[in-house]
Amino acid sequence: MKICEITGKVAVVGNNVSHSHLRSKRKFNPNLKTKRFWSEEEGRWITLKVSASGIKTINKKGLAAAMKDAVAPKKIY
Repeated sequence: MKICEITGKVAVVGNNVSHSHLRSKRKFNPNLKTKRFWSEEEGRWITLKVSASGIKTINKKGLAAAMKDAVAPKKIY
């Protein structure tokens, strides 16, 4: 499943709207990247699947603080 491990972003459903205003279902997927981050506390690389906004959050707060404040993924039934 496509979930950001920092922000908890998931794909959402919407409509494609044609010129004649016909609607068909589509998905809006988050901009996810698999990225490695160096953890100073653990002294090792950590691989995370994060969105672009999640990468910005890690750059701003630091890896440890971002992991501590990470949003739990939503349960989808």
